[in-house]
Amino acid sequence: MVCVPYLLLLLLPPLLRVSADTTEPCELDDDDFRCVCNFTDPKPDWSSAVQCMVAVEVEISGGGRSLEQFLKGADTNPKQYADTIKALRVRRLKLGAAQVPAQLLVAVLRALGYSRLKELTLEDLEVTGPMPPKPLEATGPAFTTLSLRNVSWATGGAWLGELQQWLKPGLRVLNIAQAHSLAFPCAGLSTFEALTTLDLSDNPSLGDTGLMAALCPNKFPALQYLALRNAGMETLSGVCAALAAARVQPQSLDLSHNSLRVTAPGATRCVWPSALRSLNLSFAGLEQVPKGLPPKLSVLDLSCNKLSREPRRDELPEVNDLTLDGNPFLDPGALQRQNDPMISGVVPACARSALTMGVSGALALLQGARGFA
Repeated sequence: MVCVPYLLLLLLPPLLRVSADTTEPCELDDDDFRCVCNFTDPKPDWSSAVQCMVAVEVEISGGGRSLEQFLKGADTNPKQYADTIKALRVRRLKLGAAQVPAQLLVAVLRALGYSRLKELTLEDLEVTGPMPPKPLEATGPAFTTLSLRNVSWATGGAWLGELQQWLKPGLRVLNIAQAHSLAFPCAGLSTFEALTTLDLSDNPSLGDTGLMAALCPNKFPALQYLALRNAGMETLSGVCAALAAARVQPQSLDLSHNSLRVTAPGATRCVWPSALRSLNLSFAGLEQVPKGLPPKLSVLDLSCNKLSREPRRDELPEVNDLTLDGNPFLDPGALQRQNDPMISGVVPACARSALTMGVSGALALLQGARGFA
């Protein structure tokens, strides 16, 4: 008999089998809040996940295995179990380290449509095969936050539009890191009406040109926060041009941890979004204040760069909160510590931030979608 709570929590619709000889792969904390499963055993006991039914946060690792064996349960209609699924406490769900057939992923999304899930994270996944045909109406979940890290899709750049059609409207935060393709066919992408936060950090091959392809025009009308940390951004003029082409009006733009070049003389002057109030240019390798900044800002972060002198007033926009910490003109040893954070036993702010960054530029996001029903 198929047990739908297992389907929901494992993102698998299989017939689960109990094996008394295997090590317990799931652990539930004492507060019944967080449950973590790691199915690395050659013959995993999937039924161990039953204890996760009471948890608010559930994290499941598939041990790098293919989940194709569970396709036989993908045709189960979750509607008959709607009350049971809705009764589950899970609000945050993370699935990682597995090869998942697209048909199975869609079956999971359909089941999650009856849940109260708020945040879904997919990490280190390979989604295989084509997505099922577009439904007449979205039957998947209405969560507020979707995070994807190192997820590959057989459908290439069309993956976001195909995934989007299975989700109910209302997504507010979208994080995409280490993506295999961000060149979205804009014609197949619906408008993200409620999306206020878009984080494309940790995509070092994106660059200015890739950003132009990723930000489809008129698809992000409510965007307020755009993060592009460690995303291969090259020039402020290139970023500005991409924002203008997409017709977005972010209030906050994070370009930290990119090696920004000085805009070439004679480059076309770009008009920044009028709503932009906060610009983060820390850890950008800047040796001088770049030209072409927005004329007026509330916050400008130029910390942890390579500025050898204090910027003149005419080099800066009108700004209320300017941060220059960690530049050589304030601290002669700052540049050496940026290049070698462990040069002394005391780790200064810039070195700490660089170490925290590591390969994960998306750690600082998680803005705005913390209210659970």
